[in-house]
Amino acid sequence: MDITPSPRILRALGEIEFAEWQCIAELIDNAFDDFTEIMKSGKAWPGGFKVSVSLPNARGRLEDSEVLIQDTGQGMSRRSLENSVRAGWSSNDRWDKLGLFGMGFNVSTARLGNRTQVFTTQAGDPEWTGVEIDLGEIRHDFQAKDLSEAKTDLSEHGTRIIISQLKQRHAQWLQRNAAQLREVLGRIYSWILESSPVELWVGGVRVQPRKACIWGEDRYVLYGSGKNAEQIPAVIKIDQKYSAADACGQCGNWQETGTSVCQECGSEDLQTRERRIHGWLGIQRHLDKRDFGIDFLRNGRKILKFDKRIFDWTDPNDPVAGTETEYPVDLAHLGGRIVGEIHLDHVPVTYSKDAFEYSDRSWRGALDYLRGTGPLLPRSAERLGYPRNTSPLARLVEGYRRVDAGRRNLIPGDGNGPIHAQTRDWARRFWAGDPEYQTDAKWWDAVESHESRKNAEKVRAATESSPNQADEFAVLAALGAVDVAPNIAPPESTPKSSKDGQVTVQDRLDRLANSVAIPELSRTFGIPDLGILEVEAYVSALTPLTDDLGNPTPVWLKLGAGRSAKAYIDPKHQLFSQFGCTFADALLMEIAPLMKVRAQSSFSHSQIASELRITCLKDTAIDFATIKGQAHDLVLEIRTLAARQVEEEPQRAVQHLTPDERTTIENGIVSEGGQYTADVWKDGTFLMYAPPLYLVKLLESWPEAFMDGKVFRGPYSSLASPATQRLSVAKVVGYLNDLATVLTAQTTPSTAQLQRTRWSCDLLAGELCE
Repeated sequence: MDITPSPRILRALGEIEFAEWQCIAELIDNAFDDFTEIMKSGKAWPGGFKVSVSLPNARGRLEDSEVLIQDTGQGMSRRSLENSVRAGWSSNDRWDKLGLFGMGFNVSTARLGNRTQVFTTQAGDPEWTGVEIDLGEIRHDFQAKDLSEAKTDLSEHGTRIIISQLKQRHAQWLQRNAAQLREVLGRIYSWILESSPVELWVGGVRVQPRKACIWGEDRYVLYGSGKNAEQIPAVIKIDQKYSAADACGQCGNWQETGTSVCQECGSEDLQTRERRIHGWLGIQRHLDKRDFGIDFLRNGRKILKFDKRIFDWTDPNDPVAGTETEYPVDLAHLGGRIVGEIHLDHVPVTYSKDAFEYSDRSWRGALDYLRGTGPLLPRSAERLGYPRNTSPLARLVEGYRRVDAGRRNLIPGDGNGPIHAQTRDWARRFWAGDPEYQTDAKWWDAVESHESRKNAEKVRAATESSPNQADEFAVLAALGAVDVAPNIAPPESTPKSSKDGQVTVQDRLDRLANSVAIPELSRTFGIPDLGILEVEAYVSALTPLTDDLGNPTPVWLKLGAGRSAKAYIDPKHQLFSQFGCTFADALLMEIAPLMKVRAQSSFSHSQIASELRITCLKDTAIDFATIKGQAHDLVLEIRTLAARQVEEEPQRAVQHLTPDERTTIENGIVSEGGQYTADVWKDGTFLMYAPPLYLVKLLESWPEAFMDGKVFRGPYSSLASPATQRLSVAKVVGYLNDLATVLTAQTTPSTAQLQRTRWSCDLLAGELCE
């Protein structure tokens, strides 16, 4: 076969920087294109659509290793085979296929190894037809060696590509990284693998599509208040069609229909084609520092994964201002949760298929539609004279930029705050295929549980000040266990007995049916060699909670089938209300002896409990990074609320700044990619970068701007006595001082200081207005 280019050119192609997965993907693309043709034709295909990739044996010798890619496609004629291995030749049009430029085969095979054999056959052919491209043997006559192989079944069809004499670096990577290769390909081809009958196998294991872990389409948040309140769904469908246009098959230029030649290159190869942006934008069920952003696809293959440039904005009226990242801004250190899958089949891509042609008008038009032409953030738009941005992305940023736990922001919590570490673990279970985590029910239960427990805490605080009230009923009402209605007596606190006077297990279980789940403690508890226990934890709907003998207990562990158990926890037990023990501590007291007995272990109860805490409850650790992150989140929320309160009189706040604090604010604006101007002092924006201790000083100096439900719940103006006013402010100042101390610490604080800061975070969060 005449493959024409000089062997030196073929070897040079192998030096183009393609990662190992890109080389494999280029060859898979060709097979998927063949499958697409078959499916479009509508003809039956009994053999199915399957691509298999065999990798070098991890224990084999490198010199004997090879890569095999085979498919069940139509196969090729000898003439088509000759063309397909010739560098630069392509029968594919620019728009409908994954294989675009006619170089992918040569680049990927030459990149991986020095010898490539291709065998292909069509149904009914008497043999397999092949060619061998050996970069060490091909001379300047450009002739490649013909191959043939007998067929055992005339109905066989498809193509096999065998790459041998692998280059050492690539062979070693392929030997060690089969799982990683499957993961990458599962991301790249997720839409194809999920929406078509195509199968992809690597190393004998089927590649699973990497699905998005997003909230259900029926979930939403309310943005705004009163008549301006708006429902913003967690998933926004995108389907924007533009008028058809002529596309040039030679240079890729788009132009209006009605001309006979391309206005860019003069070619007459014009096709009238559809232009459409479709897919979805949505909210992930967890925050992640890296895995968020938008996936952009072309013909079903992901070109960009978790792309974040859509969150950046440059003011066209101020070209020297630089680029501003508009999401995530609040709590950016936690990451983001806006994701999406957008198909741009009409937008050209680079030869390496890892980027679009960003200078192309169709790419810029797609971004303008998805994110709008102005700032995403309402305050920024108003400040710069732009109308409110109503693009799909701007709506999601408005509705979901904050990450406070609860329904308002669709964030799971534990009654005190968000449980980000737990939701990330649930996402890993989602991707692992655990059936319990495929829907968003687990996450939603944690949102609802947070709201119920938060309300119960408010009721508890209120009833403690009125000890004669039936506070048990109030707590149950706040938890949602009973309905609140006037003139209805509270339920009995003790379960009814059976006929012989004994309280049966079923009696208690019936009364506990309305208990509220504790998602952060509902997990697998386990230690190697001691086994596991799958626990579902609940805040008990009964108080006092009793054990099997009728004695009050903080925790009742009801064992179920296999290694399962339900744990009911009485929040009113004095262990929690008077001695400050946590639910987790009490639960471990119950689990540790159970595991010891079951495993007949020599470990002490404290050894087992401590190992369970370290292994299974890492997110409860009192460590500097965790507490500092919690304090940072809360202070950022306080800054956001406070900035709104000083908008009308910003100079009153500015006058309390020292020169060092002004410098800190200016440096903070610049370090976050913003442009410092004198305008930052003309509204409350500067507070977003103010040092924490300045917030303490400002609160003490100007309490009427922030108390009375404006930022903090506590009363001020309504209090008659100056001493009482000072006391109300001092309570909030004390908590805020603890947070500021940790945030500005140069060395790691003591465990006691960190524990105190954690409590202050919880207490200060309760002081914030809604």
